[in-house]
Amino acid sequence: MTVLPIFPLGSVLLPGMPLALRIFEERFVVMLARVLEEGGEFGVVLIERGQEVGGGDQRFRVGTVAQITQCSVHDRWISVIAVGGRRFNVVEWLADDPHPRARVQWLPSLEWSEEARPALQATERIIRRSVARASEFRDQRWPAQIGLAEDPVTAAWQLVGIAPLGPLDQIDLLQSREVGQLLSRLVGLAEAAVESVEFSAGLGFDEPDGFGDEGPGQG
Repeated sequence: MTVLPIFPLGSVLLPGMPLALRIFEERFVVMLARVLEEGGEFGVVLIERGQEVGGGDQRFRVGTVAQITQCSVHDRWISVIAVGGRRFNVVEWLADDPHPRARVQWLPSLEWSEEARPALQATERIIRRSVARASEFRDQRWPAQIGLAEDPVTAAWQLVGIAPLGPLDQIDLLQSREVGQLLSRLVGLAEAAVESVEFSAGLGFDEPDGFGDEGPGQG
């Protein structure tokens, strides 16, 4: 186990996916300074209840490490670009110092077998179609033809990231233990999500905020 500085967000960070932040809260400016001195990594967890700004939120216990790749200072905020890495479970929340911190236990990386290659390829086709279908009714952050990583496990996680899913479905998939389980459940959730979008569009309703949105959190 190790202690990680934690950034609670209203969106889910997945392994292999990018994260863009504008940091302006003093507690997270302090956290960022510490993180940059110690290797550039911090944890990201989804907020279960509450807001990103101001504290007092309740959080899910599964999360992903963010590795900073770019950082620039502006007049009123700091811009950070990071990429998702290892997954973890929060074992214990520690006192804010002044930012959230937690003692975490690493989750094992998903093991890859070439036997799963056909399932990955089939899932990719389905997810790309799902994104294209969903984009007919509302804007999607990621285009249907976006490129994926060559590493198959990273590509599987990226399919979760580009699929038209809400954060609760993403946090559920983030806890997957096997590649096959991840892919099969992803297909079912994505197809159900698109059907929901099409049904709501037919009735003239908008989907709830957050559906298919993994925009940058604000600190």
